Formats: sequence, structure tokens, C-alpha cells
Amino acid sequence: MQRFFDILFSGLALLVLSPLLIPVMIILKLTGEHEIFYTQQRVGKDGKMFRLLKFATMLKDSPNMGTGTITVKNDPRVLPFGKFLRKTKINELPQLINILKGDMSIIGPRPQDMRCFVVFDKEDQENIKKVRPGLSGVGSIIFRDEESYLEKQKTLEEKEHFYDYVISPYKGKVESWYVKHQNVGLYFKLIWLTVLAVLNPDKKIDFEKIYDDFPKKPEELE
Repeated sequence: MQRFFDILFSGLALLVLSPLLIPVMIILKLTGEHEIFYTQQRVGKDGKMFRLLKFATMLKDSPNMGTGTITVKNDPRVLPFGKFLRKTKINELPQLINILKGDMSIIGPRPQDMRCFVVFDKEDQENIKKVRPGLSGVGSIIFRDEESYLEKQKTLEEKEHFYDYVISPYKGKVESWYVKHQNVGLYFKLIWLTVLAVLNPDKKIDFEKIYDDFPKKPEELE
């Protein structure tokens, strides 16, 4: 049932959003480093790797520069037009193609690169691999401004340590919780909460108040 809605919604979204996507592609081609898409290998269902699509928002060699795979607030590697695309989440829309192909779902755990995925607890890794990763989901909503959590960490080592030992373990628990509770009702609820989060990015959605068994947030993230 969820796969049916994935195909329906992603196909309609690509059709409806084409007047927005085409100008974005033209602007990217004419500015920055003239790249339209950024692709990266991510962990998918059953642990299979797939090529995730995004609009290009950073310098080409950004994974080998500065903070590597960790993006921080006001990251100097982000291109001027890329800042707008990232703030509005328009940079994520090419993943609608990944959804049509069957790599992803509209809702699911956020697809991770292998470096970040292996930091999750083994049990959480096994749970997350049971489903397709999502364009949005619980983790995407909670960590939509992930860069702000790293803002107080001064050095690259501090940022990596905080990400690996505070953010990632909690993120793994959150995504694992979704897999255990996955159903069509939660699918539509998270689509609605995603829309609210995009329209009002400053509004915090407290899942701990909505669900009694939701993983408790570490004090460092409060």
C-alpha cells in the first residue's frame, strides 16, 4: 500500500513542481560550479547501496574539505544559491526520482552514507535496513536543522565526536522506532508534519509528547 502511494505522490509532485524544478536546474547550470545534481552512495533497504540525488549546493570536493561529511551552520563550502535551496529543502526534491525508481519512499529513515550509518547501534542498523529510506520521516523532521546542534563545538574533532556519540546514537533510536511502528496512518501523519515543518521551520514538533514510547532525547540536545 505504501509503495502505491509513493509512486502516486512522487509522480504527481514531479509533474506539479516542474515549473519550479526547471528554473532551479537552469540557475544551477549558470552559477556556482555549473553542476545541477550532486550524487552520493547511501545505505538503502537490505543494506544495498544506491545513488542518492540532490541539487548541487556545495563545492564539488566538499567531502574532502573542511568538516568532511558533516555540514555545519554557515558552512563556507555551501554556494550562495545553495543556501537558499538548503534552507527551503528544495535541494532534496530530486529524490522524488529515487522514489519512483524504488530506492526510497516518501516517508522512512533518512538515508545515511556508510560512515554515518556504521555509528548507529547494531540493532538499530538491522531495523533500519528492513525498509526503504525516506525523503522525509521522523529523523528528518527532528534533525531538519542539524547544523545548529554542532554550532557550539569549536574544533573539527569536537564536532565529529559530538556527532558520533550524541547525535548519531539518538538518530538511530529514532529511525528504529519508526520502523517498529510503521503503518499507513503514521505514513500520512508524517507527511502532514513534514509540510508543517517546511511552512513553519521555527516550530518544534515534540514527538515525546505525542508518543509515550518515543526515544528520550539526550540532555545535550535539549
